[in-house]
Amino acid sequence: MQPKYKRLNSVISCFALFFVGIVCISSCSKKFLKPDPLSFYEPTETFSTEAGLMSAMALCDRHLKAYWATDHTEMLTLGTEYIFSELMVASATDKRSLLCDVANMLTPTSETVYQNLDRTNSIWYLWEETYKGIMYANNIIQFVDKVETLDQATKNMYKGRAYFHRAFRYMALVFEYGDIPLVTKILEVPKQNYRSTKRDAVLQMITKDMELAVQWVPEQKDMSAIGMVNKGACRMLLAKCYLAIGEYAKAKEQTDILINQSGYSLMQNNFGTFNDGGEPLTWPITRNVIWDLHRPENKLIAANREVIMGMPNRGSDAESFIQMLTMRILYPFVFDTRIQTKDGKQALLNIRRNDPNYNSRYDYMRAFGRGIATFRPTNFSTNALWSVNGVMDADDLRHSSTVGNWIRMEDYKVNNKASSEFGKPVTLFNPNNGALLCSDTIRRWFDVPHYKLFLDDPVNEANISGSDGLRGATNGGIADWYLYRLAETYLLRAEAKYYLDPNDVTIKDDLNAVRQRAKCTQLYQGTVTIGDIMNERARELYWEEWRNVELKRVSLCLARSGKPDEWGNVYNLNDFDKQAGTGPSGGSYWYQRINHYSLYNKGPVQINSTGNSSPNYTMDKKNMYWPIPYAAITANNKGQLSQNFGYDGYDAGAPKWDNWEDAVADESKN
Repeated sequence: MQPKYKRLNSVISCFALFFVGIVCISSCSKKFLKPDPLSFYEPTETFSTEAGLMSAMALCDRHLKAYWATDHTEMLTLGTEYIFSELMVASATDKRSLLCDVANMLTPTSETVYQNLDRTNSIWYLWEETYKGIMYANNIIQFVDKVETLDQATKNMYKGRAYFHRAFRYMALVFEYGDIPLVTKILEVPKQNYRSTKRDAVLQMITKDMELAVQWVPEQKDMSAIGMVNKGACRMLLAKCYLAIGEYAKAKEQTDILINQSGYSLMQNNFGTFNDGGEPLTWPITRNVIWDLHRPENKLIAANREVIMGMPNRGSDAESFIQMLTMRILYPFVFDTRIQTKDGKQALLNIRRNDPNYNSRYDYMRAFGRGIATFRPTNFSTNALWSVNGVMDADDLRHSSTVGNWIRMEDYKVNNKASSEFGKPVTLFNPNNGALLCSDTIRRWFDVPHYKLFLDDPVNEANISGSDGLRGATNGGIADWYLYRLAETYLLRAEAKYYLDPNDVTIKDDLNAVRQRAKCTQLYQGTVTIGDIMNERARELYWEEWRNVELKRVSLCLARSGKPDEWGNVYNLNDFDKQAGTGPSGGSYWYQRINHYSLYNKGPVQINSTGNSSPNYTMDKKNMYWPIPYAAITANNKGQLSQNFGYDGYDAGAPKWDNWEDAVADESKN
């Protein structure tokens, strides 16, 4: 049953535009976390029973996983996070307004409040949806104490979980947008005189909330359902909060507890169900722990001791689960004439299984999916990133084509029988004359972490005659996903140690614990840099972490701690996020990573495309924070929101709340 909506009597918030409705909620299935509303939303009625609270919490949980899956066909939410990092760029080159020239295209008015799909990003969607998630959590926090049938410990448990949801979203907002409006209440009348609350004040509030959540929320082992917020997840988020406010010893303490005292452990051996990858004749998988670890059917089983919190998202009920279109959005667009053979034929064909020319040894549609490359990884992400100690580690399972975990373009074989190259690897250049055989290398020529992104689709797998994305796991599927794993805990502990003492030789041990599990032979020696830590995060947590948010959080930590980055730069807390320009010097650590490793600020890329034929990838230092949407600023017409540095409307003298207590006290004033 689809959630029903009812227009409230007042606008909840002028920032999350169209916060004019909320899902009516009454009861849910713990197993699948599916809201099952029975009546239109009335707060005093909905939150008078525990069933109402359970359904409200299920709504928070579903909303959380939608950031990864996204309820539209381009997976734009997480993709936007990654194109604002060193690991990925927008690559749908058929779109003339492709968001590549970020330094010039991104303004407070460059899009409406709703998602403009033609830009292949989701900036305003993130603003709106994240405030919507805050609203959902605020409902629980505000009304839980009114449920008279619950004892105080149970009320605190619900409140702690809601604090997690709210803190997770505020953590994202402050590192995407900087100083933002703080909304902690469900208001009875519209409020149009908000002012921004400083980033650090918001961080202080959510840290306090997460300290309570860690006390109140039970461990996963003491819960009857998988996928709800548990104590381990609260510790992970609290550790990140402590890092962000400069409490590095406290952050380390939380990670120590998770690693040593909470019953979690890194998975070292094969476990769970083996998935052969869909078409083993085309692409055989040699079973290995990394492959098993990232199979959706293994992520949330009891045998997986590494998962701290996952997001259940498997089943046949389309109304309860969200499709993860990873194989459509994140794989290269290979099935057209822009990749050719040396004898001038289309190299890769999409051939149906009931076609006389079908050959199961070359069914790349089923094995790798029907990619359209809305986003693509940078060359750093697929190549230089994997060098440790100056050596490309051939044994790293996360980067291994030998076992089937990683796909390189030369792994594709020409499957067009009309070509004399049939059965031979595709090539980028013709060795006879040096001619380029791929006319759009942005969208059609890059490696893929197959182990992370391959997903089953049983419905389309049964369709032997369908074309394009209608057979096999060609788009992706309905799949459980990780929120937090213990591997990240080791990397957070390494980071906390770095801010405490960059010369601590035990930092390498935390990185090596993750690397040894991946069977790496190149291990870190002696002292490591913050760059080593961020590189290991990139290798281990691709398409799991919010990369933009994490880079900006680390940027703040470096500026606050005064510790150097891998190039020896030391950042000033007063101006690291208030610089402009696209030159190589200055800016934040976030900007330095992007400028060193990505396609940004390297000049136009010439391609043969009907859309953006020469995309110019640029990123400005000011893009450390995204612009506050103009629509939100104008809706707040009785007050003044602060626009971010470098964008139209910036006013250094705009009033802001210096502490969260004053911001909360002001919420009820109009």
